[in-house]
Amino acid sequence: MANTENNLNITVEFTSGLQTLFNNVKKHNVILPIKEHWTLGSLLFWIKDNLLADKEKCNLFIKGNTVRPGIIVAINDQDWELLGNLDYQIKTNDNITFISTLHGG
Repeated sequence: MANTENNLNITVEFTSGLQTLFNNVKKHNVILPIKEHWTLGSLLFWIKDNLLADKEKCNLFIKGNTVRPGIIVAINDQDWELLGNLDYQIKTNDNITFISTLHGG
């Protein structure tokens, strides 16, 4: 069992097809080591390095230093744009959801 005093426990979810980039796993219980602070921006790169199944498909999730257009981000069911976007400071028990609005056809 992880020491919760030295970790930040969050849930990260990928829906509407994004889960295919993450071994078809929709919900990930993530334990982040405590550092000065975790922002949504730093979490994106942690996700790329630690959860993304195929690093060559990174551009389907991240563009530059943010999520690619067509991905909605919700933090505890609130639009991240209302909470500071990439600067949002992650708190323990946060639920961060990435929803793709782009569908092939």
